[in-house]
Formats: sequence, C-alpha cells, structure tokens
Amino acid sequence: MEAFSQFLQFLDSFLGSAVYFPYLLIGTGVFFTIYLGFPQFRYFSHATRILRGKYAKDDAPGDTSHFQALSTALSGTVGTGNIGGVALAIYFGGPAALFWMWITAFFGMTTKFVEVTLSHKYREKTADGTMAGGPMFFMEKKLNMKWLAVIFAVATVLSSFGSGNMPQVNSIAVGLNSTFGIDNWITGLVLAVILGFVIVGGIKRIALVAARVVPIMAAIYIIGALGVIFVNYENVIPSFLSIFEHAFSGSAAVGGFLGASFAYAMQRGVGRGLFSNEAGQGSAAIAHASAKGDEPASEGMVSLLEPFIDTIVICTITGLVILSSGVWSEKHQNEMQYSDLQYVQGMYSDTNEADRNKLFNYLNSTESEEDKILKYSGNIRVIEGVAVTNGFTLIAARSVAENVTYQLNKVAFTGELEIKEGKPVNSSIVVSGKSLIHTVRLTTEAFKRGIFGDWGQYIVSIGLLLFAFSTAIAWSYYGDRAMIYLLGEKSVLPYRIIYVIAFFLASVVDSQVIFDVALITVALMTIPNLIGLLILHKDMKETVKNYWVHFKKNQAD
Repeated sequence: MEAFSQFLQFLDSFLGSAVYFPYLLIGTGVFFTIYLGFPQFRYFSHATRILRGKYAKDDAPGDTSHFQALSTALSGTVGTGNIGGVALAIYFGGPAALFWMWITAFFGMTTKFVEVTLSHKYREKTADGTMAGGPMFFMEKKLNMKWLAVIFAVATVLSSFGSGNMPQVNSIAVGLNSTFGIDNWITGLVLAVILGFVIVGGIKRIALVAARVVPIMAAIYIIGALGVIFVNYENVIPSFLSIFEHAFSGSAAVGGFLGASFAYAMQRGVGRGLFSNEAGQGSAAIAHASAKGDEPASEGMVSLLEPFIDTIVICTITGLVILSSGVWSEKHQNEMQYSDLQYVQGMYSDTNEADRNKLFNYLNSTESEEDKILKYSGNIRVIEGVAVTNGFTLIAARSVAENVTYQLNKVAFTGELEIKEGKPVNSSIVVSGKSLIHTVRLTTEAFKRGIFGDWGQYIVSIGLLLFAFSTAIAWSYYGDRAMIYLLGEKSVLPYRIIYVIAFFLASVVDSQVIFDVALITVALMTIPNLIGLLILHKDMKETVKNYWVHFKKNQAD
C-alpha cells in the first residue's frame, strides 16, 4: 500500500501537484472572467431569479428543474472537501491555503459558468429519453476531438471512484468510528446498500433526494459551525488577518505547525479548492446538462452560484472554525496513520529555531544540499512500547511526534522495529502519540471547541454522513453518463454494481491513499476539460450574446 501511495504521489507530481497546474486552472478562470466581463458579478442576481423558476418553461426539454440540477451538482461538490478537505489544506499550507481556495472559487465561478453552458448546449437525448451531456460531448461534436472526449470520459469514470466514491465513504467511516465507535466495514456495508437503492432510480430519483438533503445538511452544519465561531469570536478577526497576511509569503510556524512555503500553500489551497467546488473539472456540467431549458447560458448562470455556496460560504465557515479554535496548530493524542510517518536521521526539536528551520525546508522541499535531512534506516529497540534507541526523529503528520508508543495486537510492543527509508517495515505495528491531525479528525476536534462542547463532534459526523453520501450519489450519475458515452447504455448496470462494491471496500482503506487517488483523478479530468474550454472561447461568447438577445425579446413580448 505504501508503494502504491508513493506511485500515486509520483504521478501527481506531473498532474495536480505540477508547477503548471494552479496557473492553468486559475489562469483559465482569469481569462474567461476578463473575456466575458466578470460574469460572477454581472449575472449573480439574474442567476438567483432563474434558480427560483422565474423564467422556467414546463415544456422545455430536460429531466430536472434548475433547482434540482443545482442541488444534484451541489451534492456532488459539497462533501468531504468542505469538512475534511479544508482541514487538509490548512494542515498542509496553514491559513494561507484558505486564501488560495477563495481565489480558486472566485475565478472558478466563471469557469463553471463556461463549462456548464457549453455542456448544456451540446447535450444529447439518450435512447431512454433522458439527457446526457458533459464536456465529452462538446469535445466530440464541436471540437471534432473524439480522442480528447474519450480521455475525459475515461477520467470521469475513474474520478467517480477516486473523487466521488472512495474518499466520501472513507471519511464517513473514519468519522463514525472515531465518534460512535462503529466499525468501518459496518458503515460501508449499510451505506453501500442504501447507495445501490438510490442510484438504480436514475437522475430523477437522485435529483429528488439531492433537493431534499442538500438544504437540510447545510443548515445543520452551519448552525454547528457558528456555535464554534461564536465561542471563539475574539479569534475570528486575527484568523482572517492571518489568511491574508501570509497569502503571498507562506504560513509561518505556529505551535506544532512547522510552517509552509508560499508555493506549497498555494498549491495545496488550489488543489483543495478544486476538490471542493470542482470548477474546471467538468463534473457538475454533467448534472446541469439534465436541466430543463432551451437556453444553455441560463443554466450556466445558475451553476456559477455553486463555487460561491460551496467554497466561499461553506468552506470559509469550516476554515474559521478550525483557525479560530486553534486546533490546527496543536498536537493531539492520536493513533498515527502509516502514510503520515517519516523517520529521519538526527534528533530535532520543534522548540529549537534552527531545528524548525531545517524541518521547514525538509517538509517544503526547499532545503539546500548541505542542510539536507536524510531518511532514517536501521533498527529501533523498543521496550514495553517505548523506543530506547536514539539518533532519529519521528515526523508524524508534518510535525515532530511526542510521547510515542508502539503496540502490536493491542499489546505494548517489545523488540526490534526495523525502519527502511523512513518507514517501518512492519506496518501492523500501531504507532500512537501526540502530533498534528488532519482531514475529518481535525474538523471534528475543532467542533468540540464551541457552545455544543463534545456534542459538536456529532454535528460533524451527521453533516459528514449527509454531505459525503450525497456526493457519492451524484458522482454515480456522472460516471454512468460517461459510461453511456464510452460503451452505451448496456454498460450502466455493470458500472453501478462495481461502483457500489468499491464504495464498500473503500470504507476500510488507509484514508491518505484514498486522497492520493482523488488528487490524480481530479487532475485527469480537469486538464483536458480546460483545454477544450479555452479552444471554444469564441463559441462561449457568442452563446452568451445570443442568450441576452433572446431574453430581451421574450421580455418585450
């Protein structure tokens, strides 16, 4: 599993974590924002009127209402990215990462407007009478680039597992296990059965469930979050200032947090922002293609509300909960995940400034050759669960681990612990101690620091259950539309069966590996989609122009 995780991270270094990726993603949003005259400002109020059904036509082609399409798309984006993803961004990049999530969302509003408009414009009706759309259709029908469409469709199927399926159930299982002590496999099995029941009903059942669940889950989560922010109100303004203060310089070291460089904070903020709102990924365009309407730009305008709701509202609230509560820079007693462990040569302390600087450079890949920290290899003598060998430092979750103990089969371990290239050879030995925490565990800890006290963790668990499960439902639809494009309607049932099985299996897999898979699959969809959008910039502008001509004419009539 460790080798697989390293392989995924190697692939990601050429995709989502490559130097060009944030610039391609944000640059596309910047280009269209300027090219189309800042639609996120100009069309925002008009989009809300469309959403309320002011201009709706019952006889318009499509399967769902504007609100149902938006709810389905939001159920696909509002998930672990809003709870665990924000926590992961702050864990990696500190407060500065949140700034780059905002930037991604702001320009992502325009990107989503473009991808949804074009996908709605070139959608098709399937043999069963439902609509099928998405970037793969405009890539083939308008660009005559079927090869690019196939790449996108394959990436969509892969991403339905790596982004919409596996990270969601894994986060649910981890959250319910830590809060209620429910075994991961039990959570996975029960939810897999429910998932299978919902997705068999197709887009109409999915849209109906989404329209009912999304408002409820948002209300529960926001009330719980405001309870934390209210109690820690004196830290809210300093938290906001810290986001902007380090946006272009990287986040400084605080407490157990060793700091993050500008490049690292930006990269992680953009990556988590994309994982949260999916603007530029092309996924939401598949849901919006089902909406009733004969004007593609009108559905595109509805979609620009998504990054605003998802990232600028919900992710900001999560970020303020984590930052104002102070838990993000504190070390917490926890059972450390194998993928978070790094044994390095030498003994370092995060209370020593020189050591902190060295560790900062090591974690952010900015170290010089002469100050390079080497991975530890050798045997560590452990007696009654405590290491008695010196000459190494355990970096756990990007922090210096404290009070470390070792167990094997729930009994204090005694013997030789072999370390090879910074990792324990025997991954079955459980390592516990105090370190930074991330993803759902970090958000859960933050929610305990509010007016609800320890009850706050239940709000996270319930919110996570609703958020993440609805995301898995929406992504099953994205995947089956891609399968229809690739192999026809006969492939939908086998896909759904495999989707449900994978949902169950992912509940018991190391969560860090799951997020590594998600990073890869998100980038595999995003890159071809952005290329297609940029090529069709003139088509997009003409479509918007025609919309306003028709709109003014209809209003006059």
